[in-house]
Amino acid sequence: MMLLKIAFRNILRNRRRSVMSVAAIAVGAIAMVLFGGFIAIIILGVQTDTVRRTGHLAVYRNGYFTFGSGNPAAWGMADYKGTLAMIRDDPVLAPMLNVVTPSVSLFGIAGNFAIDASRTFFGTGVVPSERDAMRRWNPYNLTYNRAPETSGLEDGDPSKGIVGTGLARVLGLCEALSLTDCPPQPPKADDTAGAPIASDIAALADSEKADNAQPVDARPHIDLLAATAGGAPNVISLVVSRADRQGIKELDDAMVVMHFDLAQRLLYGRGEPKAVAIVVQLHSTAELPAAKARIAALIAEHHLDLEVRDFMEIVPYYGQVLGMFTAIFSFIAAIMAVIVLFTVVNTMSMSVMERTAEIGTARAIGLRRGGIRRQFLLEGWILGAIGATAGIAFGVVIAVFVNHAGLTWLPPGQSAPSPLSVMVIGMGKAYGMIWIGLMAMTTLAAIIPANRAARLPVVDALRHV
Repeated sequence: MMLLKIAFRNILRNRRRSVMSVAAIAVGAIAMVLFGGFIAIIILGVQTDTVRRTGHLAVYRNGYFTFGSGNPAAWGMADYKGTLAMIRDDPVLAPMLNVVTPSVSLFGIAGNFAIDASRTFFGTGVVPSERDAMRRWNPYNLTYNRAPETSGLEDGDPSKGIVGTGLARVLGLCEALSLTDCPPQPPKADDTAGAPIASDIAALADSEKADNAQPVDARPHIDLLAATAGGAPNVISLVVSRADRQGIKELDDAMVVMHFDLAQRLLYGRGEPKAVAIVVQLHSTAELPAAKARIAALIAEHHLDLEVRDFMEIVPYYGQVLGMFTAIFSFIAAIMAVIVLFTVVNTMSMSVMERTAEIGTARAIGLRRGGIRRQFLLEGWILGAIGATAGIAFGVVIAVFVNHAGLTWLPPGQSAPSPLSVMVIGMGKAYGMIWIGLMAMTTLAAIIPANRAARLPVVDALRHV
């Protein structure tokens, strides 16, 4: 206790220098608190967006994840209802599950042949109510993603669908869907090569409608052409209920979301309807390893030709974002550590120079080198404790101010500005690591001047002026 009191008094000898050292340490702590909280919000936001779209886990036929994207129809699961029941009714999985739903993925050509416009599309067939439940998943209570919680689709109306705003613009649906920032269609170029293809698709669509005796629908609609599992072309008409802006242009220009039954009809025609994937969304991401292991065990137990993948495998972008921000934070932490290191080394070296005669006196009356070393190490430790504690406290205060300042920014992959916020609640472990790290760095920085002070010859120290 006496050594601690002496070390604290020594720090107060030159208050200006000590204040500057504490300020440098505090600035480092503030930077790491703010940037760490900002990164945490971004990572949780990206995770929330990804899990809302793809779920935590997806069950496919063996080989689909590697080879099936080129021909989804050939990799459908025939007994998908039995697999759904197996997952939903399992007593181990049941408490973890939020949503378990089938989905269909497909691609083809979307056309609005009233204006002779078409382009390729990527489609997803969903159960509307279950997709809406997935979009409401927000265990972290984030305002990062402010997308509407309802899709605009209805379980009882399989004719409706949603498209990206880019696809709506290409197909000339801006006016019908009341879209803003939508330029008028340019004059169509004379495409003699593409005209026969477009006319063939239009004729096929008209033939399909005539065969099914479909009434003329005044609502905005497009025709979708895809190849069935047998390779035959199939066309359906999709009523476009809404256009949603996507954060990625390639997705915005090609996205079509439709009812699960309609997607099955397009992909399998009059054949046996199947599901391409079974999507599993959990209540908590922390339960992912246990849920994945249990589903894999059920698949093996029932000898099913299936595989299970988690969202980090399905969407590698999430892992890339996580790795990128981890590297950025580590780089900033390293810079702050170097600044703290040199600041404390400079402060303690100046203290050793000013107290050389005092060190010689202490050594002359019997204090060993270890005692001198401990005293300077303790002074560095105190500087670190004060600076780190003050920095974390000020960082939290600044974070709260930022969260209430009404600032906005446009996150990557988002189509609308989101509140600029810094995570404060739930960061206790991170704050503890920042505090311990700064303490370790200041103590380490004090070792060099402490060793120099301990090795000073007693006679030379006593006659130092």
